[in-house]
Amino acid sequence: MELESYGFVLLRRGPRAHDYDDAELDRLQAAHLAHLDAMRAQGKLLVAGPFSDQPDETLRGLCVYACDLEETRALAESDPSVRAGRMAVDVMTWWTLPGALRFGDA
Repeated sequence: MELESYGFVLLRRGPRAHDYDDAELDRLQAAHLAHLDAMRAQGKLLVAGPFSDQPDETLRGLCVYACDLEETRALAESDPSVRAGRMAVDVMTWWTLPGALRFGDA
């Protein structure tokens, strides 16, 4: 069976998540969203979003990248919130059937 691979990132609460005041958290969140927008514009990021109602509150969200593991890791680790320790990432390869991942009008 043939499969396609994607870079899969779990965003977690980072080791410094509670070190920032509200103004700095707002700045980091804006920088985080700008980073994701830039990855989307480059065609690297397919989908991203936060979690709610999860049993483990350290889980913050997920991202699916259209690149290999090493590039996914480099892009995820370059996120300003990750660099600041507000978030941490678990990066892995995710496999699925060709054409199974579709968005928008597809």
